[in-house]
Amino acid sequence: MVELNNSAVFSWGSEYMMPTYSRLPVVFLKGSMQYLWDIENNKYIDYIAGYGCLNVGHSNKYIVKAVKRQVEKLIQPSNVYYNLPQVELAEKLCKLTGFGSKVFFANSGSESIEGAIKLARKYSTDKYGNERYGVITFERSFHGRTMGALSATAQPKKQRAFEPLLEGFKYAEFNNIDSVRELIDKNTCAIMLEPVQGEGGVYPAEKGFIKDLKEICIKNDILLILDEVQTGFGRTGKMFAYENYNIVPDILVVAKSLGGGMPIGAIISTSDISKTFTPGVHGSTFGGNAASCAAGLAVIDYILNNELSRKAKELGNYFISRLARLEKKYSVISEVRGTGLMVGLEFSEPVAARLVSEALEDGLVINKVSDHVLRFLPPLVIKKGHLDKLIKWLDLKIKDI
Repeated sequence: MVELNNSAVFSWGSEYMMPTYSRLPVVFLKGSMQYLWDIENNKYIDYIAGYGCLNVGHSNKYIVKAVKRQVEKLIQPSNVYYNLPQVELAEKLCKLTGFGSKVFFANSGSESIEGAIKLARKYSTDKYGNERYGVITFERSFHGRTMGALSATAQPKKQRAFEPLLEGFKYAEFNNIDSVRELIDKNTCAIMLEPVQGEGGVYPAEKGFIKDLKEICIKNDILLILDEVQTGFGRTGKMFAYENYNIVPDILVVAKSLGGGMPIGAIISTSDISKTFTPGVHGSTFGGNAASCAAGLAVIDYILNNELSRKAKELGNYFISRLARLEKKYSVISEVRGTGLMVGLEFSEPVAARLVSEALEDGLVINKVSDHVLRFLPPLVIKKGHLDKLIKWLDLKIKDI
C-alpha cells in the first residue's frame, strides 16, 4: 500500500498514468463549495473550479443529494429509451434558452463540439449540397482536443503534432469582422466562436462584433455556433453569455458546469436545424445518462434559486476593479480583462507558472493559460472575502517580481 501523502501519490500516479498533464504536486482528497483539502489535510481556496466545471462549488450538497437519489434508482439505460431526468433536463434547457427546441446530450465539451460541427454540416449539405461544409473559427480559440474540435481550435502549437487535421476550417481574427467577411465563400456553412475566449487568454467578444456576426450569418444563411462550454451557467453574469449580446445562436454548445462535477455536454438548437439528425446519423452511448442529467437539473435549480448569475456579475465587477488597481500599481501587469467571474490577468514577463506554484504553497489554487496569463474561474459561490484574500496575496507577490 502506497503511503498516503502528496509526494508518494504523485510518484504513484506518475508511474501508471500517461504524462498528458503537467501536474502539480498536490493530491486533493475532498472538497466543499469553494474549498479543497489535500491528502495531508491541508486546506485550500479554489479559484479555478475544475477549469470552470464547478460553478456551484465542490460537492455541493444539493447536487450530491440529487445524484444519490438517481443512482439508487437508475444510472444508465440505453438511448433507445428515454429516461425521465434526460427528458426533464432537455425541456429545462430549451425553456432557459428560449430559442432552443431540441437537445442532444453528450459526455463532454469536446464531444458536444464534434456533434455541433456534424449538425451544422449535415443541415447545410442537406439544404445546399455536399460542398457546403466550411466552418470559420477564430485565432486563439479553444474548442477541445478530439480531432474535429482540434481542427476548429486555431492554435498551431496544439494542432501541429496531429496533422493532417479535418479539412474545411478557416481561421479569422477575433473581434475583426472584416477578417470574417474575407473568408466567407459559397461553401461556408457555419461560424463558431466562444463569446469569451478562455484557454486563449480570456478575451471577451465585443458587442458590435457579435452583432455583425449575427447579421452576416442571417444574410448568408450561415449557422452561428456559440461554444459556451466554459461561459455557460452564470459564469459571465448571465445564465448564458450570449444574453450579454442581445442575440441568439443557431446552435449552442454547453458542458462543464452543467453537471456540477458529473460528465455531461449538450447541443441545443432549433427544430428546423435539429431535424437533420435522423436516427443513425449521430449518437452517444453514455450521453444523457440518468445520473448526469439528474445532476444537471439540480445545478440549474441551484443557480436560479441562489441567483448565482447576478452574484457572478457583482463579484466579477468588484474583482476586476481590484485587479485594475494592481495594474496601475505594478508595471509588470499588462492588462486585466474578463466578464463576470471569468477573468484574465496578463503580465509583461513570463511569471505565471511561478505564481501558480507559490499560490499552491500558500493554500490558493490558481491557474495559468500561458506563461504570461493567469485565468481566474472561481466557483460562483465564492465570497467577497475570498477575492480580497487573493488580491492581497497577489499584491504581496507581484511587489517582488
